[in-house]
Amino acid sequence: METNTTQRRERGRKFVVKPKICMFCADKTAIDYKNISLMQKFVSDRGKIVPRRRTGVCAKHQRSLSQAIKRSRYLALLPASPSHVYNIGSEKKA
Repeated sequence: METNTTQRRERGRKFVVKPKICMFCADKTAIDYKNISLMQKFVSDRGKIVPRRRTGVCAKHQRSLSQAIKRSRYLALLPASPSHVYNIGSEKKA
């Protein structure tokens, strides 16, 4: 009888998927829109909110996290769009 790991290898998977644990549930930390260093971890370099499947945050905290990011954008604590987008249109060609 074959084990689960050999069956996974035959199907093409080379690693076992480790479930991600929500960092807010594990640490019992609150999501605050004024905590800019925390908010920037969940925003991509293009200014988009990073999805749950990439961050490992549970659905409950993802909803409050996205609300906090939107609130901090509205108050201009976080940029609404990346800064390099503004520079593209103003470049002069020689």
